[in-house]
Amino acid sequence: MLPIQPIGAAQQEQIKSASNNYIALSGELHKKTFGTIDIRFDLRGHAAGMYQVKNRERCIRYNPYIFAKYFEENLTETVPHEVAHYITDMIYSMRNIRPHGKEWQALMQHFGANARRTFSYDLSDIPQRRYQQHHYRCHCQIHSLSSIRHNKVLRGTMQYFCKKCGTTLVCTNKQNPVLL
Repeated sequence: MLPIQPIGAAQQEQIKSASNNYIALSGELHKKTFGTIDIRFDLRGHAAGMYQVKNRERCIRYNPYIFAKYFEENLTETVPHEVAHYITDMIYSMRNIRPHGKEWQALMQHFGANARRTFSYDLSDIPQRRYQQHHYRCHCQIHSLSSIRHNKVLRGTMQYFCKKCGTTLVCTNKQNPVLL
């Protein structure tokens, strides 16, 4: 089976247009003008979409591989889902409401979209990000930790313990030894 190819420019424009239509619909509902938002197609992994605020910059990120496999479903479910996060953040601030709370659900209902929080698609042929595993030992066995956890150990912000024997896990990687 050939690997999934990401969506092309024409479909990206269709998604951007749908996103902007939902933003305009929100503006009519709330009698307010919402600015356009940066829309990117750089999301990887199992998430179809993500609303992100980083350093006061807002963007919506879509997964071009999942959209390629399930385009219509994501156009009608993921696009309004992420736009609803953006609009509720602009109106209420994400710090003041639950991400999938009543405000978000009401907006999804206004959009005529399903207010599900997750989807259940077959993603077996979607490219996934793979993290390097780091080997740690305790008194009774070898453990594999992700790069995220390994880096926390290196920075000294976290320690991990074996659930079986209770001893501290010690890195056995040759390239990144941790002396505890």
